[in-house]
Amino acid sequence: MPLEAGLLEILACPACHAPLKEQDTELICTGQDCGLAYPVRDDIPVLLVDEARRPG
Repeated sequence: MPLEAGLLEILACPACHAPLKEQDTELICTGQDCGLAYPVRDDIPVLLVDEARRPG
């Protein structure tokens, strides 16, 4: 699921605004207290807090 070049650099977690990192079919928040995992469906990041998986 490689995202378009440069896209990951401008995306941020909608909950805490920390950078995101790619992992399998998700984008993981790098914020220490957040860590939400956002799905990527059909190569489109779904950056909705209600759709995110909680850490844990």
